[in-house]
Amino acid sequence: MSDTGSGAPALTLKTATSQEADVAQIQTMAAKLDQLRAQVSRKIVGQEEVVELLLLTLFARGHALLIGVPGLAKTLLIQTLSEAMDLSFSRIQFTPDLMPSDITGTEILNEDPETKNRTFQFVKGPVFANVLLADEVNRTPPKTQAALLQAMQEREVTSAGKTFGLPEPFLVFATQNPIEQEGTYVLPEAQLDRFMFMINVGYPSMDEEVRIVQTTTSDHEPQIENVINRDEIQQFQELVRRMPVAEHVVRYAVSLVRASRPGADNPYDAAKKIQWGAGPRASQSLILAAKAKAALSGRYAAGTDDVKAVATAVLGHRVVVNFDAASEGVGAIAVVEELLSQVSAQ
Repeated sequence: MSDTGSGAPALTLKTATSQEADVAQIQTMAAKLDQLRAQVSRKIVGQEEVVELLLLTLFARGHALLIGVPGLAKTLLIQTLSEAMDLSFSRIQFTPDLMPSDITGTEILNEDPETKNRTFQFVKGPVFANVLLADEVNRTPPKTQAALLQAMQEREVTSAGKTFGLPEPFLVFATQNPIEQEGTYVLPEAQLDRFMFMINVGYPSMDEEVRIVQTTTSDHEPQIENVINRDEIQQFQELVRRMPVAEHVVRYAVSLVRASRPGADNPYDAAKKIQWGAGPRASQSLILAAKAKAALSGRYAAGTDDVKAVATAVLGHRVVVNFDAASEGVGAIAVVEELLSQVSAQ
């Protein structure tokens, strides 16, 4: 009895100490994120919400798809964010003639000049980087788009029966032009589901556009400083995973996702406008993103408000509206916002 009694308090003390360490690390994380935002703002004017979602993607260990018309600095934004972090960066310009091996890598035949022995050597492609920018990802055929599926989900690449792990952390930021449809291919649902967020990049305000023109037409080139290293990023990613989340918050996230699935047993009016709803991966993304958002705000636990704040970016590309809704001009984002107003948090 005495052994059991002496062991329990020690475990409690250790748990409390661990939580205190995590809370302290959250404050460090929030301070680092302020530095990251400051570095990004040296080159990027405005787009605070977009930057916030990119940081959530990073620390929730996800991937993000950026949608916006040309000229909104989507590529520059991701490049600038990469410069502020001690991470390797690779950019692929997706084109109709791009092959899967152009992304993952290929095997070449090497011959020893002395022995004449021939061996195959795998030459790693641009996917072997911490941050991969897939520029205009919808310009390449589905076969090549599928080359990213294994990398995004399993964080590894298989070639000639051999599996190669990708460097950690590994993030894919893809861009897509929504208005130029000629020569483009619709991203399959399986590909879209691998993206934690779909981020809509909008036009700047009048004052922001004036600042953009002033800064980009001068001879001043802002210098980006490295403010966070790879080890810190991985520690923060692990911290987000460890953060507690109450059961009622999880139930709210799951209820929201289940409400997006049409069926006779779905009581919500918004579901009548949906052809296809989100799967369990959306529930996982909602909770991870909510925890990352809480951490970015310096809080140790996520709440239902955090889930609501990320819901549109998480669910907007996972919900497909039906013909009646589409014919009335109702899009997926509007339906998700309607669900948010109908599904109550317990």
